[in-house]
Amino acid sequence: QVQLVESGGGLVQAGGSLRLSCAASGRTLSGYAMAWFRQAPGKEREFVAAFSRTGGFRYYGDSVKGRFTISRDNGKNTMFLQMNDLKPEDTAVYHCVAGARVITSSLRTHSAYDFEGQGTQVTVPS
Repeated sequence: QVQLVESGGGLVQAGGSLRLSCAASGRTLSGYAMAWFRQAPGKEREFVAAFSRTGGFRYYGDSVKGRFTISRDNGKNTMFLQMNDLKPEDTAVYHCVAGARVITSSLRTHSAYDFEGQGTQVTVPS
């Protein structure tokens, strides 16, 4: 079993930055695909960014490309999401997920993952 805990969310003005963290416990994350998804009120869950199981490939949603960077520190069992140039449309609850059997073609699919954190709120006022 893997427990995931997100932190780092908050309120930030448009154009600002935040760094989200996802700390894992219960099992090492090495060999797990990991990703960030977000959900805003009244909207569909949206893929944000992901690492392949090997960690060698990173993928981003179109709306965050060039602004967000996903990274991970396997030694600390932690994943990060650096978010720059934040926009009001980035307002959402951000969840980290992990999965041991996620293939590359499924990295953008929320149901492919086995574990999910409780989420952290990011608010960018318009």
